[in-house]
Amino acid sequence: MVAMMMQQPQQATPPNPPPPSDSSLRSPTPTPTQSPLPLRPRQPLEHVAVPISAAHPSGEPLVTMGTAALPLARVRLSDISPYDGAPSASYVRAVEAFSGSLMRHNAAVIEFGNEDAALMRCALEAARLYFRSRVNTVGKGSRGFYMYRAGRSLEDWDSSPPCMADIFRCMGKAARVALCAIARHLRLQSDVFNHLLDDTPLPANEVSSSVLVASYSHMSLQNGKGAIGGGKPGTAGEVEKGLLTLISSDGPGLQVCDPNGRWYQADAGLAPGDMLLITGKALSHATAGLRPAATYRAAPEYLSGINNGGRTSLAFRLMPQGNAILDCSPVAAAGHVIPQSYVPISVSQFMDELSAEEDVVCNRSDNTCVARNNLNKQPSLRSVLSDPLSGAFLEDAVVVSCGHSFGGLMLKRVLDM
Repeated sequence: MVAMMMQQPQQATPPNPPPPSDSSLRSPTPTPTQSPLPLRPRQPLEHVAVPISAAHPSGEPLVTMGTAALPLARVRLSDISPYDGAPSASYVRAVEAFSGSLMRHNAAVIEFGNEDAALMRCALEAARLYFRSRVNTVGKGSRGFYMYRAGRSLEDWDSSPPCMADIFRCMGKAARVALCAIARHLRLQSDVFNHLLDDTPLPANEVSSSVLVASYSHMSLQNGKGAIGGGKPGTAGEVEKGLLTLISSDGPGLQVCDPNGRWYQADAGLAPGDMLLITGKALSHATAGLRPAATYRAAPEYLSGINNGGRTSLAFRLMPQGNAILDCSPVAAAGHVIPQSYVPISVSQFMDELSAEEDVVCNRSDNTCVARNNLNKQPSLRSVLSDPLSGAFLEDAVVVSCGHSFGGLMLKRVLDM
């Protein structure tokens, strides 16, 4: 009896139990027979992008940085790839989100599949080792960037980072898929821009118009190059010239200007297998300004040397052929209003005019830039040696890896004229 009376106070229930904590309300650790709750985990400060398949089972596009959502849409490459048959709901949602991000922010994010993403990660690491091993050597790699064109024969002294051919094909396919999605959103045929592109695969002895740029930006190697590689220095921004550009990097360092003139960090929170897409001047002209060209620059904190670890990037520029014609007639046939300034023009002449517009003289005293093309409107050698309508090189004019050259017959005609 005495023992039972001593145990009763221990079994008594307290009159006012404390409220349960948040941890007590959580479900236990899921077993193999249980499915975890669809809660999005809080990302660390390194803000690695969560795969869309895991973060958003419904397929809603989103990119996150830490706990704050970035404005850029994120779509799977497989969701915007063209296919035979009626458009599915996931395809329509992906195209709308992808094109809406381009309209509102001048950029979008494309997520590769597992195999292509693994290839991109390996290529970035290989390119980083390639450039760091050539710091004290003389050659293309020692400049901190390397430009690769499919079909160009490599000289004996020339070497390139590993996997460039595989990355060229992988990113080239993604760029063409993105171009088809842009066309569909404008109520155009998916292949409406195919006449501007190289044939796939390339004909024999032909060099691609598009280019893959591998770059390693470091304070000791940058030498005034741009954020993507080989570009012009400065914080005012550089406008993309081609149709569009896909960029993959192993760290943030690129800012993009939105249509309202605000700069934002576009590649923060992206994994090495993710692609940042921006559009260029050639696509802007081909769409009569419906897809404006994006302006980008290196992040100020990156230029100041805060990121001392360096940044490796792979940028694929989808360029139109030099003898193609930028014509807005398909856009007009779809019911869009075409301003009178968008007239048909050859790609070679269009690029020459862009080069003249970008040839500026910057006055550092008041940070103003005066365009030099108002003072010098002399045509370039390329435009002189090209047909003004088709843009093709005349007679024996040829293009070589180091630039462009021409034969004696054409030189004689230029001198005679």
